[in-house]
Amino acid sequence: MRLENKVALITGAANGLGLEAAKVFVKEGARVALADFNEELGKKEAEALKEQGGDVEFFQVNVADRQSVDELVKNVVDRFTKIDILINNAGITRDAVLTKMKTEEFQQVIDVNLTGVFHCTQAVVPYMVAQESGKIINTSSVSGIYGNVGQTNYAASKAGVVGMTKSWAKELGRKGINVNAVAPGFIETNMVKTVPQKVIDQLTATIPLQKLGQPSDIAYAYLYLASAESNYVNGTVLHVDGGIMM
Repeated sequence: MRLENKVALITGAANGLGLEAAKVFVKEGARVALADFNEELGKKEAEALKEQGGDVEFFQVNVADRQSVDELVKNVVDRFTKIDILINNAGITRDAVLTKMKTEEFQQVIDVNLTGVFHCTQAVVPYMVAQESGKIINTSSVSGIYGNVGQTNYAASKAGVVGMTKSWAKELGRKGINVNAVAPGFIETNMVKTVPQKVIDQLTATIPLQKLGQPSDIAYAYLYLASAESNYVNGTVLHVDGGIMM
């Protein structure tokens, strides 16, 4: 198993990409801390993974609040004794074109998607420095690389994640910590399922692989960057987007 005895903290893990990653990590031998704002759903999914034999615990957190993050990290270490892998997966959208975007909609996305990544990483890093090892994986997006109509806030936050990833890779590499990012393209999540089929067909036509990605595609990208197979990968943004932008 590729993550045997490793402890992984995954934010935004109650559903979507984070939950898929948790399922994959458990199968690969990791002990997993599921962190999410949605306590009811998070506890339900954690129990389901426990029933399958996983060493899993749910922790409620608001990544935009530093006190909440500090409590999360302390509780995870108390429960699992260490943190080997941090996946900064939590994120939200508040889409609107620039002229109609409200200030609070811009700030909410920045607070969760960008500042939240800063909070979680800064809180976890001292433990990784002490053990002289760690894997930090940040979730960016193709929107953060190329921009997207109606996503000023989201694109800005995800572009910022790329900048932080590269800065931390330079700062922390000498301490035995690898920092990388994944930039998903259009993935078939519950959110996408609400989009009209006509729009999906138009979107799919722009992707060289002619299909949407699956949550497992992102989960396995996380797995690669979390495993020993990526020990010489640092400061990289791994695009998992079907080649939509080349």
